[in-house]
Amino acid sequence: MATLLLLRHGRTTANASGGLAGRQPVELDGTGRDQAARVGERLRVLPLAAVVTSPLIRCRQTLELAVPGVTPVTEDGLIECGYGDWEGRPLKELAKEPLWPVVQQHPSAAVFPNGEAMAEMSARAITAVRAWDARVTAEHGPEAVWLACSHGDVIKAIVADALGLHLDQFQRIVADPASITVIRYTPTRPFLVRLNETGELGSLVPPKTEKGDVAAQSDAAVGGGAGGGA
Repeated sequence: MATLLLLRHGRTTANASGGLAGRQPVELDGTGRDQAARVGERLRVLPLAAVVTSPLIRCRQTLELAVPGVTPVTEDGLIECGYGDWEGRPLKELAKEPLWPVVQQHPSAAVFPNGEAMAEMSARAITAVRAWDARVTAEHGPEAVWLACSHGDVIKAIVADALGLHLDQFQRIVADPASITVIRYTPTRPFLVRLNETGELGSLVPPKTEKGDVAAQSDAAVGGGAGGGA
């Protein structure tokens, strides 16, 4: 089977301010544009058989900088989770909502008010990438490499599936802005070849939390966050 490169979009203005963008038309900030350009330097050595993207502008902007001259195919199955009434709100505020512990500890049961269930997001994203992978393999052969640009929680859900993990474990996975995660599907099992690859070490510095705030240290950033070094 072909090799899938999952690219998370670069940092956005919402990531930088600690907000949950969801499906709002937020754009890359200066750091995000720089990240996308650096990704392009790393991708230049690969002959990409196909490039697909979430329809949201932050993904399209990332690809314009990372693979200039390539017209990606829009795939609705890769769109960000529909966070409904949570969209546009600060993560610090959302952490006080009763639904927050469910999202953190039992995401398969999380349904966002006036939005999407995380289980629905996971199912449609996995269906989309597996269908595209089969299509690319059929058209270009098992040595083909293709790229899909999406969002933090979406990528984490796809990785959890590849590892055979229940969705309730997906918050253990990290997908930083402009990171590349590589999956190779085979007839018997997927292989996780790379995870959250950014080519730098700055993001390994843990984000600052209030002294003694153990819960915040353990919580995952809904939507994917701005990266550890941001």
